[in-house]
Amino acid sequence: MNDEKAGMKVELQELLKGMASEGVLYPNTELHQGMNAVSHEARRLCAKLNTGVYTDEEIRQQMMQIIGKELDEEFSLFLPFTTDFGKNIKIGKNVFINSGCRFQDQGGITLGDQSLIGHNVVMATINHDYDPTKRGTMHLAPIVLKERTWVGSSATILPGVTVGENSVVAAGSVVTKDVEPNTIVGGNPAKFISNLVDKIN
Repeated sequence: MNDEKAGMKVELQELLKGMASEGVLYPNTELHQGMNAVSHEARRLCAKLNTGVYTDEEIRQQMMQIIGKELDEEFSLFLPFTTDFGKNIKIGKNVFINSGCRFQDQGGITLGDQSLIGHNVVMATINHDYDPTKRGTMHLAPIVLKERTWVGSSATILPGVTVGENSVVAAGSVVTKDVEPNTIVGGNPAKFISNLVDKIN
């Protein structure tokens, strides 16, 4: 690794650390400018990914470039896919992401092992300030999917939500609060439907 690339990596790690510790991005700050630079690169890489014809391995390689992390050989992604930051996504083993998903990951998105993400799922980790005079201020909170979660098509997961292991988010749901392990939720806002065990037997 040359000095320039090493410097860029340190800069990215400092940016991620600052975003995590502050939990907020104020307009026209150094942190905000750093986020914009990474975001510009993520959009460029996604445009390349979504406008070509690739093998599964080529998709995996390009996705690793977008998120800046290794992916296991069982990772699978159906295009198109977009993210407006990219470098704050963590993906476990044997994860499947279906087509049309949009990840806004400045606050951090973690997908646990064996997660299944349906068509057109939106994961948003940013809220704007309620004060209309400060609407450009962005508040960040992570989304975490634990192991073996299944998010149905066209669901939206909002900032700060953790979906417990094995749980199912029904198609079209808007998830505004944590989902307990081994449960099924659905609706807008998503509410408890049943325990998973009731659907298995």
